[in-house]
Amino acid sequence: MLKQKNAVKEFFRKVPPLIFIAIVWIIAVFLIAIFHKFIMPQDPVATDLVNRLAPPSFMGGDQGFFGTDALGRDTLSRLIRSIYTSLTVAFIGSIITAVLGTIVGFIAAHFKGIVDEILMTLVDFQYAMPFMIMALLVLAFFGNNIILFVILLGIQGWMRFARLARGMALSAQEDGYAVAVKQLGATPFRIYARHIFPNVSNIIIVQFTLNFPQKIIVETSLSFIGLGIQPPETSLGSMMAYGRGYLMSQWWMAVIPGIVIFLTTLAMSIVGDWVRDNLDPTVVK
Repeated sequence: MLKQKNAVKEFFRKVPPLIFIAIVWIIAVFLIAIFHKFIMPQDPVATDLVNRLAPPSFMGGDQGFFGTDALGRDTLSRLIRSIYTSLTVAFIGSIITAVLGTIVGFIAAHFKGIVDEILMTLVDFQYAMPFMIMALLVLAFFGNNIILFVILLGIQGWMRFARLARGMALSAQEDGYAVAVKQLGATPFRIYARHIFPNVSNIIIVQFTLNFPQKIIVETSLSFIGLGIQPPETSLGSMMAYGRGYLMSQWWMAVIPGIVIFLTTLAMSIVGDWVRDNLDPTVVK
């Protein structure tokens, strides 16, 4: 127990102040997302037209800390629900991206030859296709639903994981441990799952931390233009879109979710860079 406490103290001693603040912010927003049902003061979809467009309490209002919107809905409750929605969608999308890209990279490294060429051509094709245009076309043609939206987020950025996984797998195949396990008769699945993946997981984790804030930006961007999360559900992007019509009078309706987006993506980017500096063996320290 004493060793664990010392390890924790040593960790926080080595963490720079800026990184520590970013980690605290990330933990805070994730805790809000996890326990959002218990901390929302009101139902985020409950309307009260009598008290519509009430100012925040810090500006003299008496209808909640962040006031209400044009339908009388509590802005704080909607902000908490939006944090949950945006983080959940971005996290699931990031998981899909990492899994898809890693599997494609491992397949390309294992089979090599024509399979490798086809998959890497697909990677190049995906790089050449602007994601926002593809997302607009898919959502306009098939209609919008939460499952399709999450799948689209999962497709965005998988190419980086594929290239990283392929390169690291090709390198690992030449190492002694992979050759020895193969000669002992291990199946390809066991070789990649039990031996190669653990040795390249640091790179995958680093890329995941860098990819996650991009997912939040993509989600909020698509929701802002009306192609992301649809009412009655709410997200940070849709809150900004809803509040932009009231910027001159009730600026907080758009500015507050915008600040949350900015601070969250900034904190994740800062922590992602720090994780890369400490886990990526290709970074010169």
